[in-house]
Amino acid sequence: MDWKAAWIWGDGEASPRNEWRCFRRTFDVPLTGAESASLKITADSRYVLYVNGTQLGRGPVRSWPFEQSYDTYEVGHLLKAGEKNTIAALVMHFGVSTFYYIRGRGGLLAQLEYGEGTVAVKTDSAWITSKHLGQHPRSPRMSCQHAFAEYVDASAWDSAWIDSEYDDSEWTNAVVLGPAGMEPWTTLKPRDIPMLTEETVYPVRVESLTKFKSFRLSTAIDVRSVMVEGSEDHSNVVEFNGFIATTIRASRSAQATLGFLASGECLKAFSVNGEIIEMDRLYGSLPERYLDVELKAGDNLLLIDASGGMHTGKLQIGVYAESPTELAFVSPLPRFGEQSAFCSVGPFDAVVHLDHQANRKLDWNHEFYTELLGSVKQAGDLETYGEWLRPIALKYVSEADVFSLSVWKKDSVNLAVPAQLQNAVIPNAEAGVVPVYEGFDSEVLLDFGKEYSGYLTFEIEAAEGTILDWYGFEYMSGRYRQDTFGLDHTLRYVSRSGRQSYVTPIRRGFRYLALTVRNASAPLRIYGVSFSQSNYPVAEVGRFECSDPLLNDIWEISKHTTKLCMEDTFVDCPAYEQTFWVGDSRNEALVSNYLYGVQDILKRCLRLVPGSKHQTPLYADQVPSGWSSVIPNWTFFWAIACSEYYEQTADEAFATEMYEHIRFTMDHYLLKIDDSGLFNVKGWNLLDWSPIDQPNEGIVTHQNVFLAQTLRVAARMGELAGDAEGAAKFDAASSRLTSAINEHLWDEEKQVYIDCIHADGRRSTVISMQTQVVASLTGVAQGDRKTVIDGYLFNPPEHFVQIGSPFMSFFYYEALAKVGGVGLILDDIRKNYGNMIVHGATTCWEQYPNFRENRANPDMLTRSHCHAWSSAPAYFLGREALGVRSLVPGWSHIEIAPVPCGLEWARGSVPHPSGGRIDVSWTADESRRTMTISVSYPSDVAVSIKLPEGYSGYIKETKLERV
Repeated sequence: MDWKAAWIWGDGEASPRNEWRCFRRTFDVPLTGAESASLKITADSRYVLYVNGTQLGRGPVRSWPFEQSYDTYEVGHLLKAGEKNTIAALVMHFGVSTFYYIRGRGGLLAQLEYGEGTVAVKTDSAWITSKHLGQHPRSPRMSCQHAFAEYVDASAWDSAWIDSEYDDSEWTNAVVLGPAGMEPWTTLKPRDIPMLTEETVYPVRVESLTKFKSFRLSTAIDVRSVMVEGSEDHSNVVEFNGFIATTIRASRSAQATLGFLASGECLKAFSVNGEIIEMDRLYGSLPERYLDVELKAGDNLLLIDASGGMHTGKLQIGVYAESPTELAFVSPLPRFGEQSAFCSVGPFDAVVHLDHQANRKLDWNHEFYTELLGSVKQAGDLETYGEWLRPIALKYVSEADVFSLSVWKKDSVNLAVPAQLQNAVIPNAEAGVVPVYEGFDSEVLLDFGKEYSGYLTFEIEAAEGTILDWYGFEYMSGRYRQDTFGLDHTLRYVSRSGRQSYVTPIRRGFRYLALTVRNASAPLRIYGVSFSQSNYPVAEVGRFECSDPLLNDIWEISKHTTKLCMEDTFVDCPAYEQTFWVGDSRNEALVSNYLYGVQDILKRCLRLVPGSKHQTPLYADQVPSGWSSVIPNWTFFWAIACSEYYEQTADEAFATEMYEHIRFTMDHYLLKIDDSGLFNVKGWNLLDWSPIDQPNEGIVTHQNVFLAQTLRVAARMGELAGDAEGAAKFDAASSRLTSAINEHLWDEEKQVYIDCIHADGRRSTVISMQTQVVASLTGVAQGDRKTVIDGYLFNPPEHFVQIGSPFMSFFYYEALAKVGGVGLILDDIRKNYGNMIVHGATTCWEQYPNFRENRANPDMLTRSHCHAWSSAPAYFLGREALGVRSLVPGWSHIEIAPVPCGLEWARGSVPHPSGGRIDVSWTADESRRTMTISVSYPSDVAVSIKLPEGYSGYIKETKLERV
């Protein structure tokens, strides 16, 4: 690509916090020569592109800043020959690192070409720009994984800015930053996957109508950025000791409620007007805690010990008092002038944690820190700590915390939903009218029927200044709503007068959407609410049906979950994180192979991982990310996925490309083998959420076992790449490690592999199914030991730690399939996934309900209700029950070997990686031990069809010629 365009931005900060900036370029299009035109574009952090008022696309895909991706659009059909044309772009610069973005600087790069490369328009100083004046940059962080919630005032910005006729005379010329190839975007790479879909879906009904009161005063403070300098440049865990101070000004004395909804962060202790509040006085359960307090007329000092270790570091405060009491946050020290109403005391110490490195211990006994809360009785006492006393900049303090305002309800009254209000969810119907209740806010709850991931659109008619607070969440059951503490996916929209529509540029995932209408002087009319489901484009080639309706329902939710978690990479979940977790994607890819058969998404996932070597040679567990975190198993699963990609496609060139990266990281992992011959590392040593013994320092058995397998994979990849010496080295290392595992980590008396050896040399007394499963699956357990271990697979002893997540179940099912346990796989799927169906699941849960974080609230069944690492049934039902599996790389020889396991019939399809599909239909009579199988497949594929052992029957084959 020959870039003539320059990177551009506006005046001001290089990397402003949460800034939306608009760009325009109006130009003449010749009468001829522009019929074929392409526009190449990229931006930091994300853009929405318009040509002559038509939204054309969103991007770019996530990428390392030193490998910035750009998109190419065919735009000839949108250009108007002989007329003025306009390219417009909204660029949303985060200004902070997230779990899917590393902070760069604000920038836009675009180039329009006619025909064979004639540059017609390029980003330069002729482009004009303006901040999006209706967007509030002080909206809260969504979470450590995401950037910011959304707050838009429609009356402050003309939505026609994308049109050619728009008056942009008050805009300014863009500032040229430098040429393509400048820092930090030193390499530009073309997008390597198709554009994502935008499929319109609608709510299925208005679930409820409620009137209620909420906090009169609320805010969210980015304490992390205040306390730890440079923390906006990364997403690592930070730890600090320090305080936040403000005054709550009340127009009269009043009974009030203080609420703290910060997901357990930033509230270690606090005082009100000098009185230390014992934490047992608070009611509510974590993460939401409340205190009823008497506010005096005038200023009330609130001092909060916000110390601790945290990722997000957001302090959410709400204050309620009955009208006519007026409330305001006011700075306790007026000398700080134009800053916010909050000040910080500290930090007295702070540290950034990297979980794969040694980290300095925080000094929790600093004398000023330990004494401060008791010594500050009034605002003036803060001056004693003048050396550590600082105003908090306005940019870190939100005007309102919409999440808290949506979650906390007082005097709530549920109302029957008028039939006319259901019009709000029916396309092209008359408007649904949201009534106004004096002294109350009105909430309309919409149900989309199942979870989706994408972009919200709505059309309304409202009085000027009406506030629409939109809040999406995943699950409810009866009166219970699972509020997304730790995730703020809210949108505040302040309306202008009249009929208007809005399309959000921020991706969200939810099933239920609560709309709270505030400050309305007239009823709100809703003409439509819709959602653009956005995912990697797939055809639903894979199919499965059988005689068990429960398994059919489970297969369907597995399919939908997988689709929702295919964005520009595989992601863990569409709501909480939208993060490419490297280890999760291995299992997700296997499921996708049996559903959709697409490969480019996995290829780009695998290629992204080695880019993290600048963070750690052990490779990070989520990429590209500002969190420099290592889960060794996730690196191992990445290498295994590289090998499985070769098995799926027979792409030797890609295997060779990936081997170089596998060799690099495996060489560094081998440096972590200790004198005992075992892998011993400090890191996030995770496999399952259940209470197995997997300390972050020491020798963890499951990691050693998976490393042994990964070294064998590295040897195999080395052979493919022609590196005989490297292959021999890794094969020998695997053998040595396997021997060491069996020498040091087997308990002969208990006939089990222990979970770990702690850093102090203690042998773990914990026995887990997880450790036994992976020992069987990887072949580390051999001979008599494997016989014993395989027995545990069929009859898990009750005193073993049991499997705690569907992710771990995937490995369990793999191990069972190897030893003839398909019937047990189906029974386990029915039990655990059937429980999801019983509770109304439309997608697969992240955890099983016995997970420790859920036990405090019996209604909370799981954290995320849509998590693709849990989609195992769609893979195993196709591979084992339908019986379709490959025997050689590239699927040129496949086997059809169904296992009925009590099913009377099954039918379905599995995509072939070279195109086409394998269709299988079978019926079985278990009492007569007979089976009929019908199969169709591409004619260039060799097929071996096997009846189950002991069965007789009829086989029909149909070969299909490829086009």
